[in-house]
Amino acid sequence: MTTRDYLTRTPAAGIRIAYASEAPEQFGDLRVPAGEGPFPVAVVVHGGWWRSTYGLTYAGHLCEALTSDGFATWNIEYRRVGNPGGGYPNTLYDVTAALGALREIARDYPLDLRRVVVTGHSAGGHIAAWLAAKQAHRELDIFGEPLPLIGAVPVAGALDLVHVSAMRVSDAVGIPVHDFLGGTPDDVPEHYAFASPTAWLPTGIPVIVIHGTDDDVVPIEISRRYVQRAQAGGDRAKLVVLDGVDHFAPFDPSTKAGAIVWDTVSELLTR
Repeated sequence: MTTRDYLTRTPAAGIRIAYASEAPEQFGDLRVPAGEGPFPVAVVVHGGWWRSTYGLTYAGHLCEALTSDGFATWNIEYRRVGNPGGGYPNTLYDVTAALGALREIARDYPLDLRRVVVTGHSAGGHIAAWLAAKQAHRELDIFGEPLPLIGAVPVAGALDLVHVSAMRVSDAVGIPVHDFLGGTPDDVPEHYAFASPTAWLPTGIPVIVIHGTDDDVVPIEISRRYVQRAQAGGDRAKLVVLDGVDHFAPFDPSTKAGAIVWDTVSELLTR
């Protein structure tokens, strides 16, 4: 089995819930452990370069693992480039709405909204770090009031969008950050200023960044720069370096790298 195989394996289904009504992509899969609760919640955000090519299914494996440990998980889908209305700014609107929807969902399910952590992989790592920044920066509340978070775990994330553009980090289609934000930093500087997590440091909450040294999709330098700036701003930020690990293994809980992510999220939820 390779570290990419989990992208095509299908986890057991969660409870599918729409969090908005503007588009079919505005839903999430909720998984809740057996028992009375209330249960701490991990919000999980899949990656795929903000493109519609990948959906939330592969992130369900981490959700299953966390739920087996007694945590509720909210695996969110959102509009991406290739979906009608996808990309900036609606991608950010959707993830904000998905996070805020937990308030309503908690009326029907035993969720402990005092203990909520967000994690995400690749482009989802970008989103996790961006949502973490909303806790401290009210300017980012343009899309809705954020639910308070107690921590964030961006994994192999595109955390500095200006630097991602400058490095011309690309996939088979082109330069994803340009497609997501509608151009280069020179073309749309206001989009980069609003959407890049690095632009909104410090977050005021613990952010544990996890990245493999053999990542050939998102260079580990991106995470190093983010953590250095977060620490300089006074954040309780930390970089966990996974030696010899590629881009995909850290979000697969069946791998050693994935177990580190699993444990890191669990530890934040039980502090």
